[in-house]
Amino acid sequence: MHHRFRLSPLLALLLLLSGRSIPAGAVESAPLASARDLVGAVCAVADQRLAVMPGVAAAKWASGQPITDTAREAIVIRAAGDGAAALGLARAPVETLFGLQVRLARQTQEALHARWRRDGYDEPGPVPSLADDLRPRLDRLTRELMQALYLAAPFLAGQDLAAIAAERLPPERWSEAARAEFVAALAGVRLEGARTPARARAAGLLRIGTPGDYSPFATLRDGRLEGADVDLGVRLAGALGLRPVFVASGWGSLVEDLEADRFDLAVGGISITAARRARAAFSLPLARGGKTAIGRCRDRERLDSWASIDRDGVRVVENAGGTNESFARRRLQHARLLVHPDNRTVFTELSDGRADVMFTDDIEIALVTRQRPDLCRLLAELYDPSEKAILLPRDGGWDEAVDGWLRPALAEGVPAALLAEHLAR
Repeated sequence: MHHRFRLSPLLALLLLLSGRSIPAGAVESAPLASARDLVGAVCAVADQRLAVMPGVAAAKWASGQPITDTAREAIVIRAAGDGAAALGLARAPVETLFGLQVRLARQTQEALHARWRRDGYDEPGPVPSLADDLRPRLDRLTRELMQALYLAAPFLAGQDLAAIAAERLPPERWSEAARAEFVAALAGVRLEGARTPARARAAGLLRIGTPGDYSPFATLRDGRLEGADVDLGVRLAGALGLRPVFVASGWGSLVEDLEADRFDLAVGGISITAARRARAAFSLPLARGGKTAIGRCRDRERLDSWASIDRDGVRVVENAGGTNESFARRRLQHARLLVHPDNRTVFTELSDGRADVMFTDDIEIALVTRQRPDLCRLLAELYDPSEKAILLPRDGGWDEAVDGWLRPALAEGVPAALLAEHLAR
């Protein structure tokens, strides 16, 4: 039997930051990073950097080089501040964090040299080269740490940093005092620069928000994010010369997360609405459709009109926080509305008989009725015709960057082809 290897979201994120390829067959599309994943990645990379220090200590021991190199330490910290400024991160907190890393690295080396002077050098294996192996590795980890800080900065205030650090910073390398210092320094990191394509290019990353629960646009299945908008986001990132990082959001918080600079843009079957337009911008439309009803096939004759649905005794279920819920609240007068917290399992409520009808986009209904033969479209009518697009910030030049790529892609039929491909699955 063939077993598909799966990567945790954190491991997949670390592989992405390192620029290393994910093993073939491990992830068919993209990981979806939560706020906790992003903060955990900062801790993981910081720990990887500290884990290199025994090798550095061994190389300096063998060559007789002193542990302390004040000039190089100052260069490392100053370069971190320069990198922070390029990414729109506040300079001082990042320099404080790197200063702590430098001090912990020095202390680790000093403790090892003291032990070797006392007991003799007893490390197994060949001594690594400081110039050819260790410093290039440290430089790579420094770049990864800067990218991880850039991704995590907008989420730090809402996370239990001490708990995450306790999980990700092992006691063999991190004392309680060192871990507490790291948490205090990390808590000060923040984004303060304008969100622009230029800043994204400096980071080498395109942050793409999505609820990740809406087929065929973007849905998390077997630990992987897939869908027409996911494919589109990957292509857009490639056209901009960036690596895509998909960041978890929710239908009720999409605009707030965008305003809080938690991602550069958002995808996943997002409808253009007046409420969203008041606070955000949209790309050129990707798809068009409207709301209609889905229910059990055996109820098609009983629930074949608006009047037969919007009456006492009929249970209408909607996923929380999106346009489906707002449509139902605005239009229904008699049917009982049930709000379901997870869009990925909402159709099970129909199949299992806990609800009778759901109003959602006709595109989604076309997919669901193919996947679930017990469910059928109930109404021919379309309500609230709408367009779907990429959610963008109102300023910063993202509309020009995105539409500049999207306009020829639309002319070539790329979004429609991707949607048809995922509808056929």
